[in-house]
Amino acid sequence: MSDPDVAAEPPGWWSALLHPSRRGWMLIISAVTTAALLLVAFLLPVPFVKLAPGPTFNVIGQDDGRDVISITGTETYPVSGNLDMTTVYESGGPRGGLTFVDAIASWLDSSDAVVPRELLFPDEVSGEDVRTRQAMLFSTSESNAVAAAMSYLDRPVITDTVVTAVYAGTPADGKLAPRDVIVSINGEPLTGPEQVVSAVRSQPIGSDITFVVRRDGVEVDGVMKDDVEQTQVVTSADNPDSPGTPYIGIGVGELYSAEFPIDFTLEDVGGPSAGLMFATGIVDKLTPGDLTGGNHVAGTGTIEPDGTVGPIGGIRQKLAGARQAGATLFLMPAQHCAEIAGHIPDGLTVTPVTSLEEAVGAVQTYVAGSPVLSCPADAA
Repeated sequence: MSDPDVAAEPPGWWSALLHPSRRGWMLIISAVTTAALLLVAFLLPVPFVKLAPGPTFNVIGQDDGRDVISITGTETYPVSGNLDMTTVYESGGPRGGLTFVDAIASWLDSSDAVVPRELLFPDEVSGEDVRTRQAMLFSTSESNAVAAAMSYLDRPVITDTVVTAVYAGTPADGKLAPRDVIVSINGEPLTGPEQVVSAVRSQPIGSDITFVVRRDGVEVDGVMKDDVEQTQVVTSADNPDSPGTPYIGIGVGELYSAEFPIDFTLEDVGGPSAGLMFATGIVDKLTPGDLTGGNHVAGTGTIEPDGTVGPIGGIRQKLAGARQAGATLFLMPAQHCAEIAGHIPDGLTVTPVTSLEEAVGAVQTYVAGSPVLSCPADAA
């Protein structure tokens, strides 16, 4: 009889596993190495960008206790409901790595999209460049929204030439700032953005360019003041993207404002697609009556100073995000009709618009209980 306290030797493969031969050890090491390499491959960044539904912001409401659109110095009217601007959450590309696992998960989610990085960002674009450009586009959308709303309401529009962006590591970095109003350049009163480009490029590389600007948020004798005039001298350098051409590293454009303060308080949001909803929100606050009638409306679209609505990116993700937030009506640029076919969430009415006037009219029609315009059947 065998001793009951001593286990019998396991037969076959189990014995080989417990007591591997040299060849067995090689197989085990190879298997472990392969598994480790696969794990690393799954976690390494891939050259794709993930687009997913992002947060929504009610432009006639508050964010972090502040009005998203703050209007003072003129009469405003009560508002209710929601006019949501929609966003897209972006991961990968120059802002950070997207792993293979993340990409696979997104491919399986109908509300997400995964696109090759080069379709959105050239290889030489850095994360800082993306943030600067997105901030510039967002600022432009705010400015254009003011102009479009004032034009719609038949109110005056004030136009200034401003610095729209300052790129990191360029000659202007630390001397000029976004939203600086340019009063003069090299002693000449400014007449438009093209004058800045001409002044910089008409002089040799290494020339001093003298700017007189008006800047908000400047400390004077211990007190923060706005609209303070300052002189800044910027020395031009050789443009790395166009050797032989002088540059200082700024974007210049026109800033539109009303005769009274209109301030936008959202932070850490970029891109141009909030323009339509910002303009609609301004109109709602400055006109009698309640535009939404308490309904939940969302939308997206660029806006031009004359009120023209333009296309945007990530429309399918924005539709999904709007419905997830509770929206029942969605305003979008008419150019996206073919793109959204088969991707409209249940319970969401989508209406295409080409102008601010059409957008306001669509909301009024919807609130009145009448059918709104839909995309043509042949758009798909």
